[in-house]
Amino acid sequence: MAEFLSANDKRTNYCAELSAKNIGERVCVMGWAQKQRDLGALIFIDLRDRTGIVQLAFDEKTDREIFDKAFTVRAEFVLLAKGEVRRRGEGAVNKNIPTGEVEIAVDEFKILSAAETPPFEIVENSNVNAELRLKHRYLDLRRPDMQRRIMARSRIAKLARDYYDREGFVDIETPNLCKPTPEGARDYLVPSRVHKGKFYALPQSPQLYKQLLMVSGFDRYFQIARCFRDEDLRADRQPEFTQIDTEMSFVTADDVMKIHEGFLKYLMKEFAGLDMKEDFIRMPYVEAMERFGSDKPDIRFGYELTNLSEVVKNCGFKVFAGAVEAGGSVRAINVKGGAKFSRKEIDSLVEFVKSYRAKGLAWLKWAESGDISSSYAKFLTDEENEAIKSAMGAEVGDLILIVADKNKVVFDSLGALRCECAKRMGILDPMDFKFLWVTEFPLLEYSEEDGRFYAMHHPFTSPMDEDLQYIDSDPGRVRAKAYDIVLNGTELGGGSIRIHDGQIQSKMFEVLGLTEAEAREKFGYLLDAFKYGVPPHGGLAFGFDRLVTLILGLEDIRDVIAFPKVQNASELMTKCPSEPDSGALAELGIAVVTE
Repeated sequence: MAEFLSANDKRTNYCAELSAKNIGERVCVMGWAQKQRDLGALIFIDLRDRTGIVQLAFDEKTDREIFDKAFTVRAEFVLLAKGEVRRRGEGAVNKNIPTGEVEIAVDEFKILSAAETPPFEIVENSNVNAELRLKHRYLDLRRPDMQRRIMARSRIAKLARDYYDREGFVDIETPNLCKPTPEGARDYLVPSRVHKGKFYALPQSPQLYKQLLMVSGFDRYFQIARCFRDEDLRADRQPEFTQIDTEMSFVTADDVMKIHEGFLKYLMKEFAGLDMKEDFIRMPYVEAMERFGSDKPDIRFGYELTNLSEVVKNCGFKVFAGAVEAGGSVRAINVKGGAKFSRKEIDSLVEFVKSYRAKGLAWLKWAESGDISSSYAKFLTDEENEAIKSAMGAEVGDLILIVADKNKVVFDSLGALRCECAKRMGILDPMDFKFLWVTEFPLLEYSEEDGRFYAMHHPFTSPMDEDLQYIDSDPGRVRAKAYDIVLNGTELGGGSIRIHDGQIQSKMFEVLGLTEAEAREKFGYLLDAFKYGVPPHGGLAFGFDRLVTLILGLEDIRDVIAFPKVQNASELMTKCPSEPDSGALAELGIAVVTE
């Protein structure tokens, strides 16, 4: 039977706080039994709380009732122990834990809660499958590595609040029930009981509210905001997530980047002990795509793209020449040392690029022995083969990988391939932090499937002044005052200078295919606000979950979220989403169609 805390049962210390300096002190600790060791005349229990482990000792001097109670303890029992801190016996010191020199000689003891045998052991770096861990997330979160991650997240949030408060930002909460948005990912809709047949949306971001706060004159806004997007999941995506969200008035893009770069440097110094004095690299979008095939390039390694189009445009190999003739390109990467890849591994790379819609992957391997093997060399003249090797700077030990296709396919496939090769070569250090800004994004991107332009970021992003002249004649040419912050191949956050001119905002809606009536229906409140004096403004939002994940050197954001969703947007522990109560649906005036 469970025992209860009395008025005198006050914890004096967390487990891992105890050390040799506490010898002779009487203490009270509480936590979970990690393990119990019965040595006959001696019983030892490792007691665990969020700080670590301390050893409880029961011996011939222990009251018999307490000794017998300790004998019944099993893993994950919740315990209270009081006693004197003493030095461990000769040869019993454990140098692997902070409390390894001491133990508590227990003279008061309570079992606050018994526990069944858990479905997996509560240990560091468990290799239990993710589904089982998430089904019993409350147990998974007891593991020391998970507790450190969640506590690290808390500390990073506090550092963010400290920094932005010091820089004059006002922490303002924006609504979680708002008007549905027509652009971007799908909204999560919330039915209204009071207004039957009408719906709120959960916010994809606080974008319009924070812009209106600039119209309101707050000048600098900050929020650690919950956001919701009904979209397909990946390792770095969740249907509900957290942003460090900001907005500033009377600023240029340079001002916004400078203040947020300052935050990242402050964070890296305070949290990771890294003093980053040099300015982050700034790279225009076009350069990022040409060099790395990605608008979020990982610059920890080389393998940069080389454009071979001029070299091969007149060659006899139709795959190469045909791609150039069709308006595409032929580009390649040189994987230094990649000649060690077997033919089977190269074949797997061929399959890898096909997932990015590339029709194939041409390759040349220059082995350490000096032998050269290639999938394309026989289709080219000796001069053409030498020209490719020269353009690629090929040397013994290198692997040349070539994609010929439409530019988007070439960039997407080679951009991903260079990262995949770096991973297979084992040259990626998760604790090597390389930040950069990608700037001058296209304002719009054209969908051939829909036959229309979409905003690359969102419809409130300002075009660059010098490109505004092309908004009607050549919309795809217009660059945006937009910027993304990238860390090790992952977009940490993004932002832009916003449109603050009502006429330009109306023109943007027009280019996106919205009629004046549609624009007023969806964004009338914003257009109305623009009539009353709008300061130039801009901002940025960091993906907080991604930021914590990368700083901790992890790969999956689920490892830094207390109760995450899985790939199909469900939660295994509570089994949500679930079917609603029929009475609740009737009250809302909603019928569910399951076909």
